[in-house]
Amino acid sequence: MENKKTIVISGGTSGIGLATAKLLIAEGYQVVLIGRNKEKGEAVLAQLEVNSTQAYFIAADVSKDEQCYSAIEKGFLHFGRIDGLVTAAGQYREQLLQHETPEQIQQLFAVNVWGTISLCQYALPYLRRSGGAIVTLGSDAGLQGNVACSIYGATKGAIVSFSKSYALEVAPYGIRVNCVCPGDVETPLLTKQLKDNVHITMASLREHYPLYRIAKAEEIGHTIIFLLSEKASFITGAAIPVDGGLTSW
Repeated sequence: MENKKTIVISGGTSGIGLATAKLLIAEGYQVVLIGRNKEKGEAVLAQLEVNSTQAYFIAADVSKDEQCYSAIEKGFLHFGRIDGLVTAAGQYREQLLQHETPEQIQQLFAVNVWGTISLCQYALPYLRRSGGAIVTLGSDAGLQGNVACSIYGATKGAIVSFSKSYALEVAPYGIRVNCVCPGDVETPLLTKQLKDNVHITMASLREHYPLYRIAKAEEIGHTIIFLLSEKASFITGAAIPVDGGLTSW
């Protein structure tokens, strides 16, 4: 089918990014998946059972500005258009500020904040042509305080604030920008968190949620797709919690 919409997804080879890509492909979108590991990206394409007219993988580290620029350019050259951007790439680390090093802090900001900003900046010329939409990934930690999350929360709070302001900057071009703020989600990132913090269990996490469960990645993906679609044509500048009521306590 001609004139399929193309969505660029950073962090597209796992977790929320991959779940979103699967849902988009099922709805007939073309997707550009950005990830750091080439072998993993190729394995994901094989798993999706798609051809190059449906999905395209680009190996890039979003903490590197020049690689963000290159990824956007390659995505546009492959499909000839960019209609949406999802910035799902991110790192998570729980640690008290007194134990953080400058290098650790800079790396978390480089991936979570600068990666988001760079992709949004370089995608703008192409999104102006399509009047597309951007969905950034915040977090409950960007909306309220969490112990041992002062730096992670700062990166996600920065994304929330950036998204609200950027929405105002690009509104004259018909581009919408919204930020989805999940709580805990069943992803490889959460699996790593539980492995690194043996005192935390899935059962103990559930107790923090009014709905008494953890989100599935697909549930976040459905929200992202809604915000990318024309069904959300009058929603911009919003930070939307998808957290089972966590931030409503």
